[in-house]
Amino acid sequence: MTYLNNIATPNDLRKIPTQSLPIVAQELRDFIIDIVSAKEGHLGASLGVVDLTVALHYVFNTPVDKLVWDVGHQAYGHKILTGRKDVFSTNRRLNGISGFPKREESVYDDFGTGHSSTSISAILGMAIASKIKGEHTKQHIAVIGDASIASGMAFEGLNHAGVTDANVLIILNDNAIGIDPSVGALKQYLTNVKKGTAKQDNIFEALNFDYSGPVDGHNLPLLIEELERLKTVKGPKFLHVITTKGKGLKKAEENQVTYHAPGKFNKLTGDLIPNFNGAGTPKYQDVFGLTIVELAKQNKSIVGITPAMPTGSSLKIMMEEIPDRAFDVGIAEQHAVTLAAGMVAEGLVPFCNIYSTFLQRAYDQVIHDVALQNLPVIFCLDRAGLVGEDGATHHGVYDIAYLRCIPNLIIYAPMNEVELRNIMFTAQLGLQHPIAIRYPRGRGVTKDWKKPFTKIEIGNSKELKKGIEIVVLSIGHIGNMVASVLDDLEARKIGHINMGFVKPLDTNKLMSIFNKYSIIVTIEDGCKIGGFGSAILEYANANSYSNKVHILGVDDVFVQHGNVEELHELNNIGANSFRAYIESLYENE
Repeated sequence: MTYLNNIATPNDLRKIPTQSLPIVAQELRDFIIDIVSAKEGHLGASLGVVDLTVALHYVFNTPVDKLVWDVGHQAYGHKILTGRKDVFSTNRRLNGISGFPKREESVYDDFGTGHSSTSISAILGMAIASKIKGEHTKQHIAVIGDASIASGMAFEGLNHAGVTDANVLIILNDNAIGIDPSVGALKQYLTNVKKGTAKQDNIFEALNFDYSGPVDGHNLPLLIEELERLKTVKGPKFLHVITTKGKGLKKAEENQVTYHAPGKFNKLTGDLIPNFNGAGTPKYQDVFGLTIVELAKQNKSIVGITPAMPTGSSLKIMMEEIPDRAFDVGIAEQHAVTLAAGMVAEGLVPFCNIYSTFLQRAYDQVIHDVALQNLPVIFCLDRAGLVGEDGATHHGVYDIAYLRCIPNLIIYAPMNEVELRNIMFTAQLGLQHPIAIRYPRGRGVTKDWKKPFTKIEIGNSKELKKGIEIVVLSIGHIGNMVASVLDDLEARKIGHINMGFVKPLDTNKLMSIFNKYSIIVTIEDGCKIGGFGSAILEYANANSYSNKVHILGVDDVFVQHGNVEELHELNNIGANSFRAYIESLYENE
């Protein structure tokens, strides 16, 4: 690599002649493809903005000038050009660099962005801060995608920025796709802008931005020329850039959804390398996707909703089979929740599928629009628990704690695919309250999971193993690991209860448990503070029990990235650490 090997910082990049920058861009693309093909990660988004990345660091004086990448899975090129090329192979691995911009990782990462649509507010805050401090020549740039800019928070930022004189540049990376294809009226408007057929006044000019574009995001000389011009323009500016997601790898350009994060692939041909990990057992998301279609064909009131995750949630199956009753609302979690509430108010049965980490973005709507009015929305929280390589921004470890305090809300965690099917069946029969069903990323444990539906009694637990002195209370999928370890420790005679419901708790079963066992161990794939174990402690305190309760879960820290097994062990909820913990209880007796 003629140029890339000699670029340690953007200062090195700026010494390269402008006419040689396309070679730098090609080398950068090749490097990203080479590493991601073997190590996995987000591919298409970063390939699409390689030229823009080179142009931004070439024109602007980063890190003095501030640069924020919305969502951040498009920032691989940025990381490589800012001193992390030699460690890029550790991307998303335990103790390696993060897959997203991270302030503590580099002075060039001006803001942490793992969730979408935060960049405009953040960069505006920085621009206003610079003005207050008298730093009038400092530049402030945010790069945001066409899917992310349709989110409510992005509009809030635009609305504010347009009435300021802040030195801020918003760059719209318009490739017509987020993880799945972009949706909505704004997407159609941007499509018409590209075609030159937009009938409306320019939205961004109407919001008082100095608008330019659309420009070809793969034409480096043109990008550099326009960015140099915009440096001299005062006030809020908006540059509309057209890019192709996956640019530079034919297969990634042709199949942009799959190659968003394709896993391992042949770097020369782009062909995917099959992953047989867990083959034979389904992903929980597919159990949801197939089951909702099965139920919807029987119950005409069922609808499905997802905020921009039809493929990741597998609601896409319903969108293809029953398109008039399945809705991708875009990156709009607040809207998704209240839309579901409105549907319930008129007699529909909505399954609102949102990743656990993204439901955090709609917390007020869950409280005010759903629970306060006791509207039985069915929340399906995919990616609950520790999710692996995406790291702290995506771990779904807080849902039990932040939902458990809300009145009227049922919380259930299925231990396997059959329980997920049955709770979905039970919920659509009609509940008196809204329900949150949490399940993890990845595969389940049951090959023969398509069994006849059985109604689940709300608040009931299951005794899986009788014990003598010690009992383990588990919630959700992690109970399978517990069962396996306890089978190996059969001689210890340890009890195991699959609690299922975090709320309401099975108080009848808990009464017998506290009367029978002297040591109770709770385990959950979630935060300890305010979680399932806390609920058991609260029950013990309220009923004056003095039994020793041991809580296993995620400590009061933001957990880093790494594979799920590694992270479980680090948090003492993996098979090895759990076994050691149980053994230690005997040693300390």
